[in-house]
Amino acid sequence: MSVRPPFQFSRRFAVAALPALVLGATAAQAQAEVKFERSRLSVRSGGREIPFDVDLALNDIQRQRGLMFREKMGAYEGMLFDFQVEQPVSFWMKNTLIPLDMIFIAADGTIRHVHANAVPKSTDTIPSVHPVRGVLEINGGTARLLGIKPGDVVRHPIFGTAR
Repeated sequence: MSVRPPFQFSRRFAVAALPALVLGATAAQAQAEVKFERSRLSVRSGGREIPFDVDLALNDIQRQRGLMFREKMGAYEGMLFDFQVEQPVSFWMKNTLIPLDMIFIAADGTIRHVHANAVPKSTDTIPSVHPVRGVLEINGGTARLLGIKPGDVVRHPIFGTAR
């Protein structure tokens, strides 16, 4: 569920969706046109580099859309949410159709918290626990399968940790 899932729960989402509803479009139709830049990152875990191809959620519209309405995702794919500065964030899974692991990342790329197997379509809030700069969403169960855990490091330019 990428931010919240992905998307950060906020009043901004309701405000952003209002014009689409006024024009008679559904939120899904209005959000379907959101485009994401692709990027590559790796997670340094247990002495190895685990590569992922990710969509980047860099602005409010992209973060609100996240991985909503996606029916599947490749084994080493995901979405990286960049909040620009460290801050507390929260997500929910409303309109997210696949289970996700949410990996909460500090500004220096260190993983602070992993929320495993977020439940599709749930409106329960999933908090970051600590202030974070970014969140990596991957398929549910993948973090455990690959041994990704707090203390591991995400390598990507937004954290200044790219190779």
